[in-house]
Amino acid sequence: MKTPNKDLTPVQALLLPKPILYTGKMLNFISPFLASRFAARMFLTPFSYKMPNREKTMYTNSKKERIHINTINREVIVYTYGTSEKKILLAHGWSGSGTQLSKIADQLLLMGYSTVSFDAPAHGKSPGKRTMMPHFIETINHLEKSHGPFEAAIGHSLGGMSLLRITKHGLQIKKLVIIGTANSITAIIKNFTKNLQLSPKVASLLKSYLDKRYGEDLNNYSGGVSALEVKIPTLVIHDKHDVDVHCSAGHEIIENLHQGQLLLTEQLGHRKILGDKKVIAEIVKFILE
Repeated sequence: MKTPNKDLTPVQALLLPKPILYTGKMLNFISPFLASRFAARMFLTPFSYKMPNREKTMYTNSKKERIHINTINREVIVYTYGTSEKKILLAHGWSGSGTQLSKIADQLLLMGYSTVSFDAPAHGKSPGKRTMMPHFIETINHLEKSHGPFEAAIGHSLGGMSLLRITKHGLQIKKLVIIGTANSITAIIKNFTKNLQLSPKVASLLKSYLDKRYGEDLNNYSGGVSALEVKIPTLVIHDKHDVDVHCSAGHEIIENLHQGQLLLTEQLGHRKILGDKKVIAEIVKFILE
């Protein structure tokens, strides 16, 4: 029997434990409202995983700091990889970590750059159990002040969406690279509830609950909305077979950027793309231009 390609399987479908799925289905049958509250807890809880061997060199050779972000009252782990004053900020995606973009960081190191990255709250080795996109944004905002300035920034998935948002609001970088980045918060929620095998009604209730909890329509954080006010050169990279974030998101974002370039790949999915040599070469070329 052919082994399924994990890079072409949604990460939530890979990692959600069966008891969680059973509980969600039962609550969905009893009460979509209760199922939406259960889903909210899951939605705000990143998965944890063992650090892959490919990330260990970056982890071992980085300067590691534990810093406090006053605006969100959370602590994060920050990694400084290299000693060059030419710094590039790296932002991982949901359930990722500060070393997730290690292969990109390795190549940038060879080209004379250092990188600054972080374990977002409740991710990697940072404390906490639950978090949300605004915590990513506040962490990036803090790092610009404490570890910047940065020549450029590179973000994967939710990290890319966070960078679009904060660049819109004045992150001082010359170039931006986003990889596998979603456009719509509503689409993210719909995909999440689908992977949790819950009904569209639960997705609608979950979106309303999160909007109320954070005091605004979270679609304001969508990639395409932020892209409208991003003026710097931006490279949008997306795989045509990304099952975590459909490639239509890349097209939607690129349409709204003032200086956008779109790089489409094939058969790399949502995660393998981060270690692809051709993709990394294009990222370095874009930053050096």
